[in-house]
Amino acid sequence: MPCAACQYENPAGARFCMHCAAPLVVRCRGCDTELPTGARFCPQCARPAITASPAPSVAPRSSVAYTPKHLADKILQSKSALEGERKQVTVLFADVKGSLELAEQLDPEAWHQILERFFAILSDGV
Repeated sequence: MPCAACQYENPAGARFCMHCAAPLVVRCRGCDTELPTGARFCPQCARPAITASPAPSVAPRSSVAYTPKHLADKILQSKSALEGERKQVTVLFADVKGSLELAEQLDPEAWHQILERFFAILSDGV
């Protein structure tokens, strides 16, 4: 099965591309129907389809915005940034109830601003 994003030939039954990690089987977000390749709308509920795109090879710019510049620079300049290192870390996981539904209703830039504020509040608390 060829990947629509990168044209890599994947084995039958694969759900994600082995080359770029794009979903090979696209499902409707409204009714969960499997969409045929190239579908622009769901044949069951007429909801617009989301086309798969290749996984980014570099982290998106917005994801690094949450790391303070001085810390990002220090990380990138250190030898361990290239070699890797093992550390014990504490991770904060926060779930925003209803966030997926809200994100679907908002403009991406508006949703990004909401998340920026959310992360600022969490960072202050940490």
